[in-house]
Amino acid sequence: MKNTVLTLQQAKEENKKITMLTAYDYSTARLIDESGVNMILVGDSLGNVMLGYEDTVSVTMEDMIHHGAAVARGAKNAMVVVDMPFMSYQTGVYDALTNAGRLMKEARANAVKLEGGVEVCEQIKAIVSAGIPVVAHIGLTPQSVNAFGGHKVQGKTEAAAKKLLEDALAVEAAGAFAVVIEGVPAKLAELITKKLTIPTIGIGAGAACDGQVLVYQDMLGMYSDFTPKFVKKFSNVGEVMKAAFAQYIEEVQNGVFPSEEHCYAIDSTIIEKLQ
Repeated sequence: MKNTVLTLQQAKEENKKITMLTAYDYSTARLIDESGVNMILVGDSLGNVMLGYEDTVSVTMEDMIHHGAAVARGAKNAMVVVDMPFMSYQTGVYDALTNAGRLMKEARANAVKLEGGVEVCEQIKAIVSAGIPVVAHIGLTPQSVNAFGGHKVQGKTEAAAKKLLEDALAVEAAGAFAVVIEGVPAKLAELITKKLTIPTIGIGAGAACDGQVLVYQDMLGMYSDFTPKFVKKFSNVGEVMKAAFAQYIEEVQNGVFPSEEHCYAIDSTIIEKLQ
């Protein structure tokens, strides 16, 4: 069954946990979709795990459209959420609405996600008014990593915690149908989840959120440049891949691969005539 804004809201009301994973290509999206995950996030994290950037700031609209469209072609039941990259919405309502529309039309997204709280509520209102579902993102917002001075836990002081709660309530009032809470103390995320009527999706925000999201390369041990504390490795696929690559190299070098079963035949008389 296709996951929608309504089914996700119903999950929160029925206290059923929501699952979300990232994907950036067709093949991975198909595998994740077939596993039964509720939501697939085409995150601007692709800048790190797919393109090799040090942060997400360099990711462009063209990057998001290219990868988003590939994921949308592979996902049948999961809701596909595509990130709005840095400076595609911060410059004002017009740019936000235009770029959100591009992600829906060209990337075939089911919803868009943008970072920020009170300061981006006008953009959220405009996008929602145009009939585009919005997921908000508060707490440790990676596009603001330079302003934060690094990947630091947010909301640890009274003032910071109050600001995060205000941000959460503001984006809900602006029309967001869900909110990602990243890098926030678990008890604060739990309080925010209780205060909101819309689903919360946690990443490094404890188990009390209505759902969880992880970067799939992190949870499969495929990306080792940086591993946050909140990541659990559910499998070490990275090591399995390297072992397979090493075996391939060895078999090619030793003439083991390709064997006869991997080759096409031809009538030997044809070869004789060519000699």
